[in-house]
Amino acid sequence: MSFQHHLFFCLNDRSNGEDCCDRHNAFALFKYAKDRVKELGLSGPGKIRVNKAGCLDRCADGPVMVVYPEGIWYTFIDTEDIEEIIQSHLIQNRPVERLQLA
Repeated sequence: MSFQHHLFFCLNDRSNGEDCCDRHNAFALFKYAKDRVKELGLSGPGKIRVNKAGCLDRCADGPVMVVYPEGIWYTFIDTEDIEEIIQSHLIQNRPVERLQLA
């Protein structure tokens, strides 16, 4: 099964006290994205899938997610950033440059 877009949110929690996505509200923002995609009727086979991921090795940039098939990496701070990614990238196929990681 393939998806139009497949989002992976890093939800890694480093127990040694080092910086990680979990310390930057990653789970709440993942949940917002998953719920919002479902609410908008965008989830399901052939549509959009929002997944949890372990460490994506971008801890200093966190929180992060990667969107496939494009392989575009994003950082974000709040639900407004997530909403912009949903509306622009996922719905209009226009990646959000200001939130992209190199």
